[in-house]
Amino acid sequence: MGEQFGNRKVNQVYREGMFEGKTPDFPVSYEDLREAAHESMDETARAYIHGGAGAEETFRKEQDFSAWRIVPRMLQGVADRDLSTEVMGQEIDYPVMVTPLGVQTLVHEEGELATSAACDELNVPFILSSLSSTPMEDVAEALGDTPKWFQFYWSSDEDIARSFLNRAEESGYDAIVVTVDAPTLGWRERLIERGYYPFLEGEGVANYFSDPAFRSQLDDPPEEDPQAAVDHFLDIFGDSSLTWDDLEFVFENTDLPVLIKGVLHPEDARKAVDAGADGVGVSTHGGRQVDGSITAIEALPEIVDEVGDEATITFDSGIRRGSDIYKALSLGADACLIGRPFIYGLALGGQDGVHHVLENLIADFDLSMGLAGRDDVDDLDRDSLRHEDDL
Repeated sequence: MGEQFGNRKVNQVYREGMFEGKTPDFPVSYEDLREAAHESMDETARAYIHGGAGAEETFRKEQDFSAWRIVPRMLQGVADRDLSTEVMGQEIDYPVMVTPLGVQTLVHEEGELATSAACDELNVPFILSSLSSTPMEDVAEALGDTPKWFQFYWSSDEDIARSFLNRAEESGYDAIVVTVDAPTLGWRERLIERGYYPFLEGEGVANYFSDPAFRSQLDDPPEEDPQAAVDHFLDIFGDSSLTWDDLEFVFENTDLPVLIKGVLHPEDARKAVDAGADGVGVSTHGGRQVDGSITAIEALPEIVDEVGDEATITFDSGIRRGSDIYKALSLGADACLIGRPFIYGLALGGQDGVHHVLENLIADFDLSMGLAGRDDVDDLDRDSLRHEDDL
């Protein structure tokens, strides 16, 4: 990343801003990035991306990691820092991944293709949402050898669900991420007030409209009767009747590693691993499902204690800066999924905006590692932190 300075590689924004008096093309702080991105979006896109469920209590609180404090150590010889790690048997350069976020064309015309191009430049793993604006095959081709996972929304139609899993495997995805916290969508007041749901307009349904099982159930192809296709999508999206026993269907229909995303209780993490999952994703769905729920950072330690030695643990919901990544990894996560920061970068500058956000987060995390006296991601543990109740 970038060029040498003081025996460490630093990214261009840091080097130029700190030592060359130059300003970056996009905002650096998350707050300024969000404000600029909001100004660039129309109000429906802003409501979809920014909003949480209900009164947005969970959405607001999930961003507060302040109960955990970093304890820096001095003179630890941290000139050569190793940020690489392993997730579900796959080596990655940084403990950072792009979270599955749907309908990316709401904020930029190139959508997932722009995001995947930035990920490919940095070799940051990309997780594609089932609700993408671009078919999974096209995104996989664009990513090439860059690590890529496919997020699976479990359709109530078994033929379509099976087809999605088969297509992901055949397209070269490295893992399946089963989202279990959204059998139906949460109470999202920002969208309800505007009478807006992007899928009603045929946005974010490219994987469905291109799916052979889905298309076979229509009287006419989506190109000829898009409204009938949208209506069918609404009929088959999600299934609130699913139980842990139903996970057998997923394992029967893919040979890829499987991560269960949306877990907040240690007993659910145990059920996921006992069912055969290779990983558990600790997440509040960005505060978009259950308002007033426990936050992901509050849930993480107990889940790590329960299954951390048996499964990969990913963490998302609230990551805004490098110090957040440091804290989540110190509490036992193996990798952090980046959500709203990258989508704001996409809104402002497409591929370049996403690159800017991801590179800055990685650089910020790298500096946090060095300044805290740590030189290897895999050595981060709870001794790196103190909880405010213990101070």
